[in-house]
Amino acid sequence: MRYMMLVRADENTEAGVLPPPELFEEMGRYNEELVKAGVLLAADGLQPSAKGFRVTWPGGKPKVTDGPFAEAKELIAGYWIIQVKSREEAVEWASRVPFGEGGVLELRQIFEPTDFPGDALPPDALEREKALREEVERQAGNR
Repeated sequence: MRYMMLVRADENTEAGVLPPPELFEEMGRYNEELVKAGVLLAADGLQPSAKGFRVTWPGGKPKVTDGPFAEAKELIAGYWIIQVKSREEAVEWASRVPFGEGGVLELRQIFEPTDFPGDALPPDALEREKALREEVERQAGNR
């Protein structure tokens, strides 16, 4: 099962303040542990929302709104995607993230095609999804 571990933004991340070098080193060691354990699929920090934008569809037409966005506590500053055998293993890895006082990490399980009831998807949807995933992996290997 895959989980996305979402790092909540705060006033510092939204201001573009980078963590101290010691924290970068700790995060690097943590990421190395994830890689060595074979559970890390992706991980990145995100630029502040001032450098981002949102696309909404009022009336069914796309509208682009540039950041920054008001509520830092509702924003994401970074993420990991991990593949683990259980919720308990996800909790174990999340508990080891080297956050100091006040860090917030939210975990969300990622849907797998097999999570949907048999009649929820068109008959060829699972095969199409599998083919798309294989193509994405193939392209990633060619980069």
